[in-house]
Amino acid sequence: MSNAKPALRGLLPRYVRPLPRYTSYPTAPAWSDAFGPDDYRRALARVDGDVSVYVHVPFCRSLCHFCACNRIITRDEALPARYLDTLEREIGLARREIPSEVRAAQLHLGGGTPTHLTPSQLRRLVRFVGDTFPLRADAEVSIEVDPRVTTPDHVAAIREGGFNRVSLGVQDFDATVQEAIHRIQPKSVTASLVHDLRAAGVESIAFDLIYGLPFQTTESFERSLADVIELAPDRIAIYSYAHVTWVAKQQRGFERKDLPGAETKLELFTLALRRLMDAGYVYIGLDHFAKPEDDLARALAAGTLRRNFMGYTTQAGLDLLGFGPSAISELAGAYAQNHRGLDDWKSAVGDGRLATLRGHVLTADDEDRRFVIAGLLCQGGVDAEAYAERFGGRFEARHAEALARLAPMEEDGLVERSEQGSLRLTPEGRVLARNVAAVFDAYLPATEEGDSAPRRFSQSV
Repeated sequence: MSNAKPALRGLLPRYVRPLPRYTSYPTAPAWSDAFGPDDYRRALARVDGDVSVYVHVPFCRSLCHFCACNRIITRDEALPARYLDTLEREIGLARREIPSEVRAAQLHLGGGTPTHLTPSQLRRLVRFVGDTFPLRADAEVSIEVDPRVTTPDHVAAIREGGFNRVSLGVQDFDATVQEAIHRIQPKSVTASLVHDLRAAGVESIAFDLIYGLPFQTTESFERSLADVIELAPDRIAIYSYAHVTWVAKQQRGFERKDLPGAETKLELFTLALRRLMDAGYVYIGLDHFAKPEDDLARALAAGTLRRNFMGYTTQAGLDLLGFGPSAISELAGAYAQNHRGLDDWKSAVGDGRLATLRGHVLTADDEDRRFVIAGLLCQGGVDAEAYAERFGGRFEARHAEALARLAPMEEDGLVERSEQGSLRLTPEGRVLARNVAAVFDAYLPATEEGDSAPRRFSQSV
């Protein structure tokens, strides 16, 4: 990619626009509240085999001003305990709808801040999930943590729970940026936790970074990247800051003059791309990087990389069961999402009902386009032969209209088409894969209509 960097920098401004991240297809704005608990129950009845389990822990001790996640700021020590009571009941309700014996090949605790739970509460949660969905011996067990609240006792609970992947929220190491986003987290705090996790035998450590935060400059961000590289996480995700004040009102404190301009923000991204790849990280796709020996890098090389609501994953072909408010389940042929509000979710589960708010049953056309979009984001292209074997038709013929709309991107060197009809992303095209994928999205024109359209999705870069 190094030879293409000047061209990429010139291309990026023309392609920056609000677009889905395509952790699903169709994306959530296209789902309907006509899909309810009965539909989810029918989908659960079709689950057969190993599953992936996601548990949402929405609590945080303090509010990070950049955050637009579904979270609850609390210091009420009793609230998480009551939450676990409801969570266990929800997991039990779903398990009763699954007729077959199932094991968990993957367990992920996300948030919020899962280490807002006390170590004993964390042990309780992992034990209950493991009793309900026994963990496979080779299961990927991961958790998101906030280094500011993760204690040595938490690390012990993480070790005892069999967690082999831990993701640390870092965002930026610059003190001025940290003060602006209300997240004071010196490098020493992060470094100490990394050391403790390594000593506890955690196999893979990931950092989450954000570019485009207030007061970030190329100079300050380069220093943060150097600190990150020194700490040597196995995986790095570097997300674009989304200024969504209609979702996260606390962001209104960021005056526009405090945020990097569009040109600077693009410079921050290309800087990260260059520094991390020069440091030996493999560019997985979109905003993810991994060391060459990491499972994600190996899956990318082998063509087995997959993508779901937890991001890039090596776990292919698994039904994903999501628990907690706003959690999403991805089952064979259907998506289902829980109520976002804690009270609505708790009320449904307390009444003995699945807490489904909305969802979607995939059509044949959805399955077709999902295959194409997943191929672009995970394998860097669409193999015409594999497409024909899966769907019994020619990729070029079925998607002639979309391929015609790709002509400007082909001229810009983002995509290449073979004589056999396959489509491949160039190195520059991999960076702009969301733009290419959007051409195949049958729902995007409808979801983009009206003044609220830009508010649905984050910027592509």
